[in-house]
Amino acid sequence: MIIPDFVEWIGIAVFALSGALTAARKHMDPFGFSLLATVTGIGGGTLRDVLLAQPVFWVNDPTDLLICIGVGVSVFILGSAYQGLEARLVRQNIFLWADALGLAIFAVTGTNKALNASAHPVAAVVLGTLAASFGGIIRDILSGEIPMLLHKEIYVTAAFAAAVIYVTGLHFTFGAPFAAALGIAAGFTLRALAISRNWSLPSFK
Repeated sequence: MIIPDFVEWIGIAVFALSGALTAARKHMDPFGFSLLATVTGIGGGTLRDVLLAQPVFWVNDPTDLLICIGVGVSVFILGSAYQGLEARLVRQNIFLWADALGLAIFAVTGTNKALNASAHPVAAVVLGTLAASFGGIIRDILSGEIPMLLHKEIYVTAAFAAAVIYVTGLHFTFGAPFAAALGIAAGFTLRALAISRNWSLPSFK
């Protein structure tokens, strides 16, 4: 089951963007931008590879690491060069939309990598969900915010849905590219609806 590398690069870039925009909201320096972009971009995939007991994906090939640092530094430079750019992006909640797209992509690519490592489909779904959500958890903790995972709003549920739909698509032999597109679209749509319509799961009374 092969998903092109550029799909994960897109996921890493948009996740890194959400980390960099969080750094903008916190008025951090260039190191802070790079740090939050990096932990958001590669944190979930790192956890996935550790749990699979396989080499961490960015150790031997620094492409993903460089993408994160590049996004972080670029957002800092552009925000400094164009006064108010970061503030406008933050006001428009661009970081939420970037996070939503990264969440859906990482849920699918994380699940795919777990399946390629011979994980059971159920375990692969769990690992894909973790890969999609853990980077955002680290980002929020480092920036002093309550992780989205702990909010009532739909977050991990969207990642889980993307992973399940991807595995289901493979089961029905749709092929990895089509199943991946279906899973990413479903996960992003669910998260987008939750953002725009303020959907949330019921809380314990």
